[in-house]
Amino acid sequence: MRSLKKWVVGILTVCMSVMMLAGCGSDTETKSASNSDNPSDVQEIIDRGTLKVGVKNVTKGFGYEDPATGEYSGLEISLAKKLAESLGVDVEFTPVTAATRTALLDSGDIDCVIATFTITDERKNSWDFTTPYYTDHVGVLVENSSGIKNLADLKDKTVGVSSGSTSAKSLVEAMIKAGVISGDGYDAKTFDPATWTTGVKFKQYDDYPAISTALSAGDVDAFCVDKSILAIYNTDGRSYIEEEFAPQEYGIATKKGSGLSKVAEDFVQKSLNDGTIDTLITENNLK
Repeated sequence: MRSLKKWVVGILTVCMSVMMLAGCGSDTETKSASNSDNPSDVQEIIDRGTLKVGVKNVTKGFGYEDPATGEYSGLEISLAKKLAESLGVDVEFTPVTAATRTALLDSGDIDCVIATFTITDERKNSWDFTTPYYTDHVGVLVENSSGIKNLADLKDKTVGVSSGSTSAKSLVEAMIKAGVISGDGYDAKTFDPATWTTGVKFKQYDDYPAISTALSAGDVDAFCVDKSILAIYNTDGRSYIEEEFAPQEYGIATKKGSGLSKVAEDFVQKSLNDGTIDTLITENNLK
């Protein structure tokens, strides 16, 4: 009888062990299946637990880092946080400028760029962009004492722009269209603000505060960039010229063909459809 009990206990032990192993195997298979549902770059972000986002840190309303607290705020900061939340991970901010953002994205130092990055056909050849989450226009800010009122007054002047931006190109095209300068020698594909001298010259700076300082010092006659950014620097004694031009559509930029591209696009579409982006635009006084 005692032997029979031992035999039954032994059989039960074996059965329980098999069931436990089967259960573990099922968990492993489920986890593996879940992992396989994600593109490798997205799974890498999830495994890391952090989405690395390139953002502006001096552009109030979009991306701004409080120098006293180190806290970030702005439309694009909120979008970055919500995108990370949709992946179930934390967010890590890396300050970028127009001159550094694509190099950091290409090198893998950041996973995406949410930093007033204007969508252009040329840029779409190198990176993926989401549907626009914000549309702006290019404008020009001047000191009132300069007497500059419009595009015509900018002829033969020096304009400060951000390195790596499309502002200089947009201004030249607007001046050509308005008949202020000749379009002879202009080629959109080869245009370089560093070498352009026909009717207007440009000085390039690494960030917007530097351009504003140059404008105050008289090193440049005007400051050209998207109007929502110019608004930060439109202080007493300054004003916009009459014209605004070149609609600028901002999108989230990701590596070409990456799995994150689809995740970002789905996120923006959802945020547009459910009113999240409109709410954030209003909260950040960008309307």
